[in-house]
Amino acid sequence: MKFSVSQSSLSKALAVVSKGMASNSTLPILSGIYIKAESGVLEFQTTDLTISVRHRIAANVEESGASIVSGKLLSNIVKNLPDAAVSFEESDHAMLIECGKSHYRLNTLDASDFPEFPQYQLERSIELPSALLSEMVDKVYKVTSKDSSRPVLSGILLSVEENTIRLVATDSYRLAVCDSNTETSSSDEAFQAIVAGTIFHDVLTLPSMTETILIGTSSTQVVFSFGDTTYVSRRIDGNFPDYKVLLPPSCSSSVKVDVAQFSAALKRVSVIALTNPSVHFDIDADGKMMKLSASAPDQGESAEYLPVEVEGESVSIALNYHYVFDCVNAASSEKELTLELQSAMKPGIFKSYSKINYLYLLMPVWR
Repeated sequence: MKFSVSQSSLSKALAVVSKGMASNSTLPILSGIYIKAESGVLEFQTTDLTISVRHRIAANVEESGASIVSGKLLSNIVKNLPDAAVSFEESDHAMLIECGKSHYRLNTLDASDFPEFPQYQLERSIELPSALLSEMVDKVYKVTSKDSSRPVLSGILLSVEENTIRLVATDSYRLAVCDSNTETSSSDEAFQAIVAGTIFHDVLTLPSMTETILIGTSSTQVVFSFGDTTYVSRRIDGNFPDYKVLLPPSCSSSVKVDVAQFSAALKRVSVIALTNPSVHFDIDADGKMMKLSASAPDQGESAEYLPVEVEGESVSIALNYHYVFDCVNAASSEKELTLELQSAMKPGIFKSYSKINYLYLLMPVWR
């Protein structure tokens, strides 16, 4: 195998496929990058046996062939090379790499031992605008659960129906929902899939992302395809919780807050809440005021008052400020948030409305 390729193109390709490399595997081959050269095209593959990534780029191929090299080592070498042509030649189970005055010799593994890229036949698929989808995933993926005993909660429910995209995530303590209208390739039948939150986020931040992304499902896999990149992951089995039953039909108090002012005030008040993440929200409907306060037995107390628009009754609730910050950060591009409350014992719901409608339900902290 012998080929040459530009450093910039190679660096971008390695950044794409590195997402599929195993980080703690006892099998060296899973920490490697499979490289195949033929007919002016380089194909890169990685897998950790749960996800598999394939990416192709153009190159000057003089001799066809395939080999496996250490992914981490190759990536470190390439990102430190100048933006010039990089030459590769395999000889005697070693890869010789040259770029300018730099020379490297890397040990290789037998390409025939690399796991075959997953075969799939999509049962359903849909093409969506990647920029919008990425913005939506950013709003919900942090709410997915890290509890491996409940894999369904580690996923994001993606549904598309009548040109409406909706994403839902929950870790059983909080719930995030966002939706937006856009032109899609959807047929009359609704598309639905549960996609692992971290995988969904990783895919949409790959440097090879195109304007649109094809998402498809088979009986066991979720497939992402865009440009010259294919990303295959295992499908999450199970049924997503019926989140709609958690959403109350009405509220006793609705509070509109300025996002920037609210975020700054919450940050100041929570400084005292080192050992107790609870922040109290006391809504004064008559005085049009919201009091934020926190206390810790061994630290002290803090409080701040914010002028707000209030409709309904006065009410108090305690919420985990870490979770509230996740909501505020997700809505940071908005000017205004609405907080809907029923009582101290029932969930609080934050909402914002714009191109992407956003809802964040949060269970109260018992005082």
